[in-house]
This record gives sequence, structure tokens and C-alpha cells, in this order.
Amino acid sequence: MSRSVAVLMDPIGAIKIAKDTTFAMLLEASRRGYRVYYMEQGDLTLRDGAPWAWLRPLTVKDDPSGWFTLGEAHWTNLSELDIVLMRKDPPVDPQFIYDTVVLEAAQRTGVKVINDPQALRDCNEKLFATQFPQCMAPTLVARDKTELRRFVAEHGEAVLKPLDGMGGRGIFHVKAGDKNLNSMLETLIGGDSHGEGRQFAIAQKFIPQISAGDKRLLLIDGEPVPYALARIPQGDEFRGNLAAGGRGEGVPLSDRDRWIAAEVAPELRHRSLRFVGLDVIGDYLTEINVTSPTCVRELDQQFGLNIAGLLFDAIEKTPA
Repeated sequence: MSRSVAVLMDPIGAIKIAKDTTFAMLLEASRRGYRVYYMEQGDLTLRDGAPWAWLRPLTVKDDPSGWFTLGEAHWTNLSELDIVLMRKDPPVDPQFIYDTVVLEAAQRTGVKVINDPQALRDCNEKLFATQFPQCMAPTLVARDKTELRRFVAEHGEAVLKPLDGMGGRGIFHVKAGDKNLNSMLETLIGGDSHGEGRQFAIAQKFIPQISAGDKRLLLIDGEPVPYALARIPQGDEFRGNLAAGGRGEGVPLSDRDRWIAAEVAPELRHRSLRFVGLDVIGDYLTEINVTSPTCVRELDQQFGLNIAGLLFDAIEKTPA
């Protein structure tokens, strides 16, 4: 009997297949003979505690003129599947959390859910990195404007981020004395005239090595792929994110990169975070991406790799 895999992702019709890691996974599943199914947020349900989904058979091909075909949808008990790939992009909002609850119910029946639903709930991509302070530059997580202003003044130059962003959105580069700092903080944390914000923000000491790229390291079951994608800012832009116009350049892992990966790997394995992206600038870990890490297609193309194949090898070796 053929094996089956379903993916929960953002609308497949809107992806850029030359850069889409989820698409690389779907191509690999197809090459291996899996029956492939597709779902989006809104297609999941619980019936008397059992996980069901409105699944559509999916056929994919590496052709930018037409890369997918969807079949007729049917309600399916997720326990009938072998693998579910949870690849919904942030934000990790309440609906995302509810999706993980349904997928956790599927996991209890023996379905392999990648990444682990509880870990997706527990491991905010900015906050999770703070469990490894030995790997990070000075960092503050706060919703107090006075504390955030103090941090910027102490370090002279900092990067401010929301806790639920992706793709470089909502990130500010600020120097001590910048007259726009209060406005930046109001945008990030909101709050009142007393300095108390409604939302947490993260401040990190600015790392000048960003000019050489914000490196994405990919780990499968804690083992790093031997090359990283350095996302290099272009022009006057300080953000290296590809979504913000950064240029991707593959580079071998440095000794420091491997040390950071080794520091983080045991916790990834403990939490069953099987496919993870570490963001590293210079010598410092900045984020741990667990929801929908990217950069597979770029690294495959530049170095003749098959990273999705390595992931499926690892999944298939693991008992249900």
C-alpha cells in the first residue's frame, strides 16, 4: 500500500516555486511515490475528538507555468495518513495554535507530524533563541519603553523586532539618540504614556557583520546541512531577508556555525523539532525558525544537494 503525506500550507497558487521550501518537500514526496494531499487553514476539524481535514489530492511538477493540480476534496480522518507537514507561515496566532491542537490529535494516532505540534506552540522563533544566551549577542525582551530605551543607550546601536513577525517585517535599526525611537517603540509595543506596552518586543545589539549576510543554517534532527545561505542586504537596506530584497549566497559552515548548531541540537531533538532553521549573524545566533524554515531550493541549486531528500530519509527511519 502506498504511503501518504498531507501538507498544511499557505495558498499554493501564490508561492514562488524557485524559492519555496515546502514545494521542494512536495516534489520529493512525489518522487518517492507518496500520495500527496493539500490543505489550508480552515480545512481542519475535530469530530468527537478525532482529527479530520478537507483534503484535496495534489499533483506537483517543477514547472513555473503550472506547478500544481488539485483533485476533488474529501473529508478524511487524519489518522489514515502517514505524515503531515505543518508548513503554515507565521504569525503564530490563535488560529495557528488551534491547528496544532488538531494535528496533535492526529499525532496521538501515530501520524508523524513535522514539526511537533506542541513544540510549535512552545517555541516562539525569537524567544526560543534566548534559551541559548551563550550563542547570542546582548538581547532584551520587554514591553517597557524605558527599559528598551535604556538598552539602546547602553549598546549605542540596536535592532528592534516584534515577536511574531517574519520576512524582515516590522524590524527597526536604531542608534542611541535617534529622535524616532519613541515612534518605533509605539509601533512595536503600543502602550500608554507611562511607558507600559501592550506587546513584547525584542531588542538585540546591532551586529555589524550583517553586511556579510544573515546566514540561514538548516538542521535535520539536529544535524546541520554543511552549507548555509547568507542573505546579504542590498543597497541602503540593513535587512538581509530574501523577502526584503536580500541576495542569497551559499557558504560553507564555519567552525562557529557548527558550534552554535551543536549547542542547540540537543534541545531540538528533545522537542522533536525535526526541520529547523537557525539565523546567525557573524558569531551570534539571532533566531530559531521552527514554523516554516526556508532556503532549501537555493542551497540545492547552488551545491547540488537534495535537502528535502535528507529530511524524508530521516522521517522514514523513525517509527510511527
